[in-house]
Amino acid sequence: MVNWRDLLVSPQTPIIHTLEIIDKNARQIALVADENDRLLGTVTDGDIRRGLLKGRGLQDPTSTIMNPYPTVASPYDSKENILALMKIKHLHQIPIVDEDGRIVHVEMLNDLLRPKKKDNWVVLMAGGLGTRLHPLTHDCPKPLLAVGNKPLLETILQSFIDQGFHKFYISVKYKAEMIQDYFGNGERWGVTICYLQEKESLGTAGALSLLPDKPVEPFFVMNGDLLTKVNFEQLLDFHKTYQAKATMCVREYEYQVPYGVVRLDKHRLTAIEEKPVQRYFVNAGIYVMDPQVLEHIPHNEYLDMPSLFEQLMKQEQQTIAFPIREYWLDIGRIADFEKANKEYMEVFS
Repeated sequence: MVNWRDLLVSPQTPIIHTLEIIDKNARQIALVADENDRLLGTVTDGDIRRGLLKGRGLQDPTSTIMNPYPTVASPYDSKENILALMKIKHLHQIPIVDEDGRIVHVEMLNDLLRPKKKDNWVVLMAGGLGTRLHPLTHDCPKPLLAVGNKPLLETILQSFIDQGFHKFYISVKYKAEMIQDYFGNGERWGVTICYLQEKESLGTAGALSLLPDKPVEPFFVMNGDLLTKVNFEQLLDFHKTYQAKATMCVREYEYQVPYGVVRLDKHRLTAIEEKPVQRYFVNAGIYVMDPQVLEHIPHNEYLDMPSLFEQLMKQEQQTIAFPIREYWLDIGRIADFEKANKEYMEVFS
């Protein structure tokens, strides 16, 4: 967060000192203000260069080269409106002033574009054998198969990172050392990665019993063989809004019966529907859980996620579905892998 007071100069400040302030703070702007913090103008590196070209000296007062009519915003303007104003005006920063013209803040484009850091844990399931993708997975675990220009699991990881998440657990078993060697502790991406080592296959829910601690916030669980553009922040907000214990992402699946379907009432024909389309919601392999859900998972025993949801539903816990409308692809078969590589650059570039 910018400390706007570090950007303040007076109208009498020599241009050379204003230039030092701009360089020191790496914010590309100085704020010219009076003794009451009322904004009088702004100075950028470009203003200084234009002033020098016009014959101004570095010891001249800053007031001679400042912009006396800068674009400003109100404390009551939304972040979205400020960001839109920046884009229209091609600005990287906008001073925020109150009704008396006093500076209260400076909004920076990079800060508005940077996602807010989120402390929710993300658990990625990457221990499967990937048998349906043989022979590709004979020597390489499925999460490390290259889709587009990087391993599948790296695309998943980057999707979470781009939305502000930084604490990751990866559940590993099959060729675990290859996954650990590639991702390490997450330092390369500026995040923290720890590993849940399955000695026996524990399932998508059972592996959560290996977590060393109990999270404080709701956490994500996601299969490591998915490509999706789902907005994880919206998913998290949805989970919180409905005060759910567990949220399952679902995807609409269509199946067309290739025959005419006959409706019967005992032996009597009641209707004939030609090649009807059946629509279902299917499990999309992405979940949000409240920490209390971990109490329902036995330690080091096999438990898949659908079975866990069934337990929670029997106990009348709040379990909800989040429909995914964004791009989603489960890479379970060779055909899916080929499709992912065809679509990757268009969807993720």
